[in-house]
Amino acid sequence: MREAVHETKKAPKLAAAAGQRAGLGLYALLGVMLACWSANFTFVKLATDELPALLVACLRTVCSGVFMIPLYLILRKNPTLGGDFRWKKAPMLLAIGVAGIVGNQSVFVLGVSKTTVAHSALLTALTPIFVLLGAAAARHERLSTLKLFGMALAVAGVVVLQAGHAQTRSASLLGDGLVVVSGAMFAGFSIFGKKAAAECGIITVNTFAFVGGGVLALPYTVWEMHRLNLQAVSLKAWLSVLYMGIVSSIVAYLIYVSALRRLPASRVASVSYLQPIFATLLAMSVLGEHPGNAFLAGAALVLSGVWITQTSYSQGGSNK
Repeated sequence: MREAVHETKKAPKLAAAAGQRAGLGLYALLGVMLACWSANFTFVKLATDELPALLVACLRTVCSGVFMIPLYLILRKNPTLGGDFRWKKAPMLLAIGVAGIVGNQSVFVLGVSKTTVAHSALLTALTPIFVLLGAAAARHERLSTLKLFGMALAVAGVVVLQAGHAQTRSASLLGDGLVVVSGAMFAGFSIFGKKAAAECGIITVNTFAFVGGGVLALPYTVWEMHRLNLQAVSLKAWLSVLYMGIVSSIVAYLIYVSALRRLPASRVASVSYLQPIFATLLAMSVLGEHPGNAFLAGAALVLSGVWITQTSYSQGGSNK
């Protein structure tokens, strides 16, 4: 009898320890995702230096679609990654996936090609705010005064960043604007993709996104590559496209959607505010970028605003 009572007392502790280990493992995977996406900015620059930006975006999508097919066949019955898929949900999955993932990535590539890595990485850090606004509109989360203050601070940082364009000749308002649009598109996927992943499975959502997007992008890709002198393109550029299509797209997005099933959307997206640090350091060492004082001031405001928004969430924000 005493042994039974003793085992009963141990059970909750063991369960708590297992849950803690699972949580640490999940955040470790989010760290891998952060590294993949931080390096992606530099690889986009390396690819678009030799290839048209729209072609790079399409090549990335086609590459992802090709590699996603065998991955789906292998993992579709996995209890963690799979789900209850019905063909009647195919139009919804195509719309969410192609617009939220492929559309986001294409606009992102076009934006990064027209601005600096430092600017694009910093503006990508606004994604959690877009997610929070969308979740609030869908009545999944509530906007507190502290959250609104954090958002206002982040917007002020963007204004400072744009005021410093003269210091950074390679940055442009158009490129920055496209990066912001891509962040808003990704926020939409974070919100609607969460429900789709829960119903149909992570692997199904990503397969419909990349294969569907790849089919749409294939005609232009073939036509544009036929026009180019492919022999003049270096191995570095092709490897950059391959990295974008496999590592930053498939690997990172699978981690992201997997995390969406276990954590609130705004919490998962919050790791993006660390991207400017890692992405800018890598761009400084590989591309020789040198952000000006306006960037540093804007970065301080943006990251502080996002941090306040996320901290206010953890201190009592509602997530329904």
